[in-house]
Amino acid sequence: MDMVNVKVNGIAVSVPKGSTILEAARAAGVEIPTLCFMKDCNEIGACRICVVEATMTRGLVTACVYPVAEGMEIQTNTEKVQKARRTTLELMLSTHDKKCLSCSRSTNCELQQLCRAYGVEDSGRYDGFKPQYELDTSTAHLVRDNNKCILCRRCVAACQQQYVSVIGANDRGIDTHIGCAFETKLSNVACVSCGQCTAVCPTGALVEKDDTDKVWAALADPTKTVVVQTAPSVRATLGECFGMPVGTNVEGKMVAALRRLGFNWVFDTNFAADLTIVEEANELLGRMKNGGTLPMITSCSPGWVKFAEYYYPELLGHLSTCKSPQQMGGAVIKTYFAEKQGIDPKDIVSVSIMPCTAKKFEAGRDDENAAGVPDVDIALTTRELGRMIERAGLKFEALPDEEFDAPLGEDTGAAMIFGATGGVMEAALRTANDWLTGKDNTEVEFHAVRGTTGLKEATVEIAGAKVKVAAVSGIAGAKVVMDRIKDGTADWAFVEVMCCPGGCVNGGGQPIQPQYVRDTVDLKALRAKVLYDADANMPLRKSHESPVIKMLYDEFFKGEYGCEKAHHILHTSYVPRKKY
Repeated sequence: MDMVNVKVNGIAVSVPKGSTILEAARAAGVEIPTLCFMKDCNEIGACRICVVEATMTRGLVTACVYPVAEGMEIQTNTEKVQKARRTTLELMLSTHDKKCLSCSRSTNCELQQLCRAYGVEDSGRYDGFKPQYELDTSTAHLVRDNNKCILCRRCVAACQQQYVSVIGANDRGIDTHIGCAFETKLSNVACVSCGQCTAVCPTGALVEKDDTDKVWAALADPTKTVVVQTAPSVRATLGECFGMPVGTNVEGKMVAALRRLGFNWVFDTNFAADLTIVEEANELLGRMKNGGTLPMITSCSPGWVKFAEYYYPELLGHLSTCKSPQQMGGAVIKTYFAEKQGIDPKDIVSVSIMPCTAKKFEAGRDDENAAGVPDVDIALTTRELGRMIERAGLKFEALPDEEFDAPLGEDTGAAMIFGATGGVMEAALRTANDWLTGKDNTEVEFHAVRGTTGLKEATVEIAGAKVKVAAVSGIAGAKVVMDRIKDGTADWAFVEVMCCPGGCVNGGGQPIQPQYVRDTVDLKALRAKVLYDADANMPLRKSHESPVIKMLYDEFFKGEYGCEKAHHILHTSYVPRKKY
């Protein structure tokens, strides 16, 4: 590999030919501030915050896109550089809605942090025309406030990376703003609700729709029994909201916090993930034996399901009819649990804590009301739970470790790995392998479908038969899979699709990390490791071995997997959607 020798603030460093000044600076241990830059996704040099001085150049250059040359000497913090950055920040503030005190991104806003670092206040030096925009609150999952937008275009890049590309830059000059074509509301375009735009936005221009006040009201209502369930990946990320290292498992503290917030019952969505697996594995084997539609595709990710409804309505028959774990959990809470406790389902408020903004949309879908009322009433993101804990004054790190309530808090390792891409596939294979072989197989790890990126294909031998499977995350990858199914070149029997790149551990509702961290730390892998480590240490690692699952089918469903009652409560349907 050809190397180039440069100096960054006097520090000698060698980097591969073609590297940018930003890459050279990072190699030298120097961080140059950025706002628009996203590694391998949004390298456009638009915000001008990363300007530096360098020999062999004319004037200031943008470090994120300018290539290094042999012998180049780079200065990242000269008086000229700092003055330019301050001026740029002042220009951004001149059209920015500076309601920082009430903004959900306050203290975790990249613009705010840069203004603090460079001593920039609202000086009024560039007062003048200030565009005013109405908030777009048309969707169930997010709020778009262009009054806080700095036109970094990260959201546009994230939407393009997810293939849907429903937002972009409209108008020109001072009137430039981010929106949908023809100023259409987000609810009227093919947005899949993934929330990846909210995860990368550096300010409060794109945030999840905050439903915490609804939960506070329910907790204060003495006529309501408020039940909460938490998704597998939330325990792997919630600690980040409180400054804990990425990859910290905070399951016990999370349970303790939920109890102190006032929830009457604290359950684990993992039990519903086990339930999903036995129903899904049963459905898969039924299709394989009876000539059903193959490949069967998982239906746990609501953003993926919505994408399929928009873009591949003719292939909806490939999707499993199983509800997602969130919805199965809510359905069991409002049927089995309500019956056991003697509570009218109408008096139960079912709350879920999810890594995903699309779960807010999913909670309001049709055919998700097993007891005649919504299976889930309120879906909160990991970030929203973090804010509730903060508002309650709980010292999260000091909380004791507590356990979920029984019986809907008991699970297996198979359920735990649902939060990582390939996890649903692996969990299903563990059960299908036992059922087809009629044995208790001790080899339960299917490493071929593990890994946080790309399309993973494998041929798994089960009961002497070779079964071809695939797992993919990210909508761009899902499109590749669906196109192969559509043109008849796919030979898989079973496919797992997750909407967000890397799976739920990288969901649109997970804790915000600065773009520098997203560029330099493998968040997906560190978070997924929490789940795989927990799985490896659990006494039961197959969903069908769960005592809770066995009890539910014996006592409540009173039948086999996929029986009529189970199908009524645990399965759903899909609808073709018009893109525009």
